[in-house]
Formats: sequence, structure tokens, C-alpha cells
Amino acid sequence: MSELAPYASHAPTSRGRRYPEPAPVGRSEYQRDRDRIVHCAAFRRLEYKTQVFVNHEGDMFRTRLTHSIEVAQIGRTMARTLGLNEDLVEAIALAHDLGHTPFGHAGQDILNDCMKHYGGFEHNLQSLRVVDELEHRYAEFDGLNLTFETRAGILKHCSLKTARSLGALGQRFIDKHAPSLEAQLTNIADEIAYNNHDVDDGLRAALLTLEQLRDVPLFNTQYELVQERYPKLSQRRTIHEIIRRMINQQVTDLVQTTQATLAQHAIQTSAQVQTQERDMIGFSTEMAAHHLKLKQFLRENLYRHYHVQRMTFKARHIVKSLFDVFMNDSHLLPPEAQHSAALLAQDQGDSGRARAVADYIAGMTDRYAITEYDRIYNPGYVT
Repeated sequence: MSELAPYASHAPTSRGRRYPEPAPVGRSEYQRDRDRIVHCAAFRRLEYKTQVFVNHEGDMFRTRLTHSIEVAQIGRTMARTLGLNEDLVEAIALAHDLGHTPFGHAGQDILNDCMKHYGGFEHNLQSLRVVDELEHRYAEFDGLNLTFETRAGILKHCSLKTARSLGALGQRFIDKHAPSLEAQLTNIADEIAYNNHDVDDGLRAALLTLEQLRDVPLFNTQYELVQERYPKLSQRRTIHEIIRRMINQQVTDLVQTTQATLAQHAIQTSAQVQTQERDMIGFSTEMAAHHLKLKQFLRENLYRHYHVQRMTFKARHIVKSLFDVFMNDSHLLPPEAQHSAALLAQDQGDSGRARAVADYIAGMTDRYAITEYDRIYNPGYVT
């Protein structure tokens, strides 16, 4: 790792872990976080959780696992250029989707609807719950016992009510302070990755066309450059080249704009960063407009495509049906989930039982959720 800038997060000055542990040997605190994330069960399950397309629709589409790796790669590249802590960026990137439901955002939305009387459901909070409570790997504590900085980076959004229940971790939302530069950077790396790679998957699935995308300035600029330089290139390689260049254009703009912003505000320490009321990392005004245009295009033309909407409808039905049946009869849950539901219900009543059901459903992969639905609702399904 290159030399860190003074405003980076430095592992020796970490705010520590919930449960004190001896310092790691041969690796930093943030490298230890990354290693624990990579080895946990929730990380492995990301292989069969989807971005836009459900797992059985094709082997070439992005999953939450490949997306997380892509976010980490983009984030590390930018962190190195800016002198930020690459290991912390990588840890946050690899953990940020651990709490995501099956069936992408459709699963999250319907599970939140199901939980509206029991505290709601939000995947960033669930990712934090996974690393703090739900992973059972270590003898001395529940969860992964990650550093404060990694946990804070996972928690991108938080209501004031929830923030008040999180102690020191929620204080920045109450004070309206910015997160660390590494957390800010990972958040934008996430957007760069999923926007550009959803373009790739949309084209691969033939739900988007090159002609449609030419209405998007960010895409069209690179399309024309590639066509001029490589007029005989195959369409598949043309698409790869355009997307590669789009990512590079956004990364370059973000790094240059951020360097100027940090200099303008005379940022010298990480403590200064976190007392700011605005993020220090971001695109130029022009690139932010292009970035927004791409997001709007994807929302209208990909996420609302009838093919995706049909799968969204099925996903909502599956998740709601599972939630309802498990809430009505927790004896239909597997033994470990039954035990969790009983313990949480004892402490928190119906809200606790609902949280245990949400934990079980959120941990499912796409194909497991479909199978579990069939096991319960399909009379002809033999387990």
C-alpha cells in the first residue's frame, strides 16, 4: 500500500472494536476486518444473490459477490491515487451488501413493507446486523467484531431514531457530520460499479440497445470515440471498451475533483473531514449531471422494463408469502431460526419474532428463497 495522506484513516489510531482483542500480527486492523468478511458465510452467499437479474436467468450476469469485488477494485484504485487507506476501502466494499435480501432491491422493498409495523428493514442496517450479531464464527463474541471505522462505513444511511440507538456509531447522523473519506469513496465506487455494469448486463440481456444508450451523454461520448478508433470491432468488444472508458472517465473526474476540494478546504486530518457538513469526495458539476442522467436512464429503461417488472412481481410474492407464513407459524422455520425467533420474541414480542423472520429471509439466496417457497406452498414438492 502506498504512503497514506494525513487525512486518511490510519489503522493504529482506529477507534477499536466492540470487544477488545490483541493487535493482529503481520497485518493491519483493517486487513483483519477484510479477512474476516471474506471468510464469513454471508459473504459466500452473495454469489447467489442478484443485482438486477435473478440467479437462474443466466451465469454471465452480475451477482452481489461479483459486484462487491468490482466495488473494491474501483475503490482501491481511487484510494491509492488519493492517499487513502486501501484496506479500509476494501473492507467496507466487501461488506456493504452482506445484509442484502434475495432478488435485489425488489426483495428489500417488500421485506421493508412486511416489517413496517416492526421497525422496518434497510439493507445497510442489516449488513451491520450481520457483522455485529448474526455471524457465529468466534468463541468469544457474536458477529465479526470489526473495527469502528469499517462498521461506520457499512452504515451509509440511518434515521435519527435508529442513530440514537446505535451509540457512538450513530452520533455522526445526529451531529450531521460527514463519514470518513474512505466511507465516502466506497459509496461512490458502489454507484460507479453498479451503474456501468448494469448497462453491460442490460445490453447482454437485450433489454437495452446501443441506440437507446446514445441518448446518454456519458455513454455516447465514449461510443463515438470507440467507433472512430475501432470501426471494425465486434459489438461485444465495443460494449466492453465503452464501459471500460466510462468507468475510467468517472474515476478520473472524481479523483481530480476531490483533490481540488480537499485543497480548497485545507483538509489536513481525518478529524477535520468528519466535522464537515458535506462530503469532500465527489464528481465535478458536469460529471455529476452525466452520472445522474445515466441513473435516470437505467431506472426508466432497465429497472422498469417489463421483463424485470415481471420478476419483481414474482420476487415480491415469494418474499411476502414466506414472511407471512413464518410469522403465522414459526414452527415452519428451521430449528436454528426457530430458536432465534423464540429468543427475540421473549425479549421484544412480535417485533422480535418479526426481526428473526426478516433475518432468516434476508440471509436467503435467490434460489434458496424459490426452493423454500416451493417446499411450503407446492403440495407436489418433495423435500
